[in-house]
Amino acid sequence: MFLNMMLLLLGVAWLAWLLLAPWLLKCSAASMPLTKHLNVAIIDSNPALLARDSIKKEDAPDPRVSTVTPATISFFKGMGAWQYVQLHRHAFFDRMQVWDYTGLAYTRYSARDVGKAVLGCVVENKVLQRSLLSCMEDSDVKKKIYPSRLNSMTLHKSSLISGTDSISSKPSGSLAKLNLSNGDCLYAKLVVGADGSKSHVRNLAGISTTGWKYPQNAIICTVEHTEDSRCAWQRFLRTGPIALLPMGDNYSNIVWTMDPQQAADRRSMNETDFLKAVNDALDDGHGPHPQSERMGGGGILAWLRSDETSSASEPFEVPPRITKLASDRMVFPLSLMHANNYVSKRVVLIGDAAHTVHPLAGQGVNLGFGDANSLSKVIAEGVAVGSDIGEMTLLKRYESERKAANIAMMAILDGFQKAYSIDFGPLNVLRAAAFHGVNYISPLKKNIISYASGEQRLPIFT
Repeated sequence: MFLNMMLLLLGVAWLAWLLLAPWLLKCSAASMPLTKHLNVAIIDSNPALLARDSIKKEDAPDPRVSTVTPATISFFKGMGAWQYVQLHRHAFFDRMQVWDYTGLAYTRYSARDVGKAVLGCVVENKVLQRSLLSCMEDSDVKKKIYPSRLNSMTLHKSSLISGTDSISSKPSGSLAKLNLSNGDCLYAKLVVGADGSKSHVRNLAGISTTGWKYPQNAIICTVEHTEDSRCAWQRFLRTGPIALLPMGDNYSNIVWTMDPQQAADRRSMNETDFLKAVNDALDDGHGPHPQSERMGGGGILAWLRSDETSSASEPFEVPPRITKLASDRMVFPLSLMHANNYVSKRVVLIGDAAHTVHPLAGQGVNLGFGDANSLSKVIAEGVAVGSDIGEMTLLKRYESERKAANIAMMAILDGFQKAYSIDFGPLNVLRAAAFHGVNYISPLKKNIISYASGEQRLPIFT
């Protein structure tokens, strides 16, 4: 079959954490008057994404979740997808506490510090996927889903392509030709690679990458505790951070980073021993609790007290005690990867296909959503002035915007990972001083919250 596609999205949704980008970009394009007429194909071999099985509220939450920022929530609302998220389980959090194993310091963040209602929302990936699929199905844009795999991709000289779904006008320039595993052959002005960190589209386009593997794996799982919470917790241990993310209904998500052998051992532990290890990691195991107001009462930071945020005076809290394991434990290797180019002839990369980051701040999925938002706007601007949506000059505008934002966040997260991989007395004291500085220096804390919420400002004084 020959189809003359204006825009074609590829997403192989397997062990990548960012599984949503093809559906997200499709919904975004459908919500814009200038792009809703585009003829779109989605190639995705994961049958789970097309399954119509209902998501039952009484089921325990899936351990594969995303922590979406206020900027991402606004993006979903703008394209009409958030209304479907609201039909299923999701949990907002308005506070966050960060501390480390030394017990020297801690930092509290609150949405009130920046006049917001929430800092973020924890949503199961299957809920986000279903919401985007529902949004796409309810749109009137031309679309077709191919439950297949991409075998090859080449540039093809432009000519009038005949077929049942062909576009009558003859496109200018070359087209991308894609051969699928089911025998179909597609032609497109633009191919969007959203197929994860091991992107086949990226490899076929000849785009190289830079990066490295971390000597760490992450365990993720769903747990239950005795009391509900609207606070997200993160503690830095010698082997890596552990995060407890509220999911509602007394459930939370655990993301625990450690060396691969420890991850294998903890995955194979019985439930009782695993829960004890988790509670130790979140409570007073590995080191003492920080003491509230250790440096805040006076001295070097006293001059800042008059303008401190409300969260600066909040005491250290012990996270809720975990009582039950509510899902299987899953283990993922961690790495940093960045595509040297986001665009090539008729090809553009978004999400994990363009970059992967350490999960310590939960920002990877939001970077991908930012890519989709930016690319959809660039495509709309191109359509408005009659440009070819696959032209390199147009796509470079997307690359320029997103490369700067993604590299900045990647550098910050990689710096955190390296800073906490060293257990050395003088460095521990410096880290404690940094915690106190963030907790009490109001402009710095506000900028960190705004930056982590998705605003394009680096966390510096303004």
